Amino acid sequence: MAENSRSAGSGAATAPADGASRTASASLSAQAREAVLQRIVDRRYPQGARLVEREVAEELSMSRVPVREALRALVAEGLLELLPHSGVRVRRLERADVEHLYEVWEPLAVQASRLAARAALRDPEGLAALELTLRQAERAAAAGEGPREVAAHTAFHEGVVVMSGNPLLGRVMEQLSWQLRLLFGLRAEPEHMRAQHTEMYRHIAAGDAEAAAASTLLHVRDSRSVALRSLFGQD
Repeated sequence: MAENSRSAGSGAATAPADGASRTASASLSAQAREAVLQRIVDRRYPQGARLVEREVAEELSMSRVPVREALRALVAEGLLELLPHSGVRVRRLERADVEHLYEVWEPLAVQASRLAARAALRDPEGLAALELTLRQAERAAAAGEGPREVAAHTAFHEGVVVMSGNPLLGRVMEQLSWQLRLLFGLRAEPEHMRAQHTEMYRHIAAGDAEAAAASTLLHVRDSRSVALRSLFGQD
């Protein structure tokens, strides 16, 4: 009886440790994924680049297990692709990829702006956060710091989604976030498109839902045209 009791106690004691180990592993995998994603977005890992698990692990100062899990996750998300017997590479964006992304993003972005405008009067903190991203984008553009400008533009769109107050919309947009950030980093950002963000903000802050939606629709369609011209030479 005593022996059985000790065995049960021992199993109970190890369960939390196993759980903690799994949590730590998942956390490291998430960190590795974020790090690889950031390198894809800022083009340290350009399109078509071959990634070797061992080399990535050394660069990130991590063991190979979380890096392996991160690379598998990014293959599943479509940002990397498997190479036969030789690891993975950064997937090249095809025209169809860009078209599909904008087909999904356009209605979501328009609805997010509409909802954000309806919520604006009761969310001054959200408006302040949007205004801050606009200033950050302007400073980054003036300094010629492309990656910082891309991050600020992405943060603006993410902030609009947060202001919408719709958690389902937020979860769907989260799945698109890195793909959009990658796309923004690959194309130029004309000055008129930065001005469109300011116009969107103005309508959202005024609580004009339909004007906010209309200005967002114009912005997303302009963004699509710029992306297609930058990447493929025509829209």
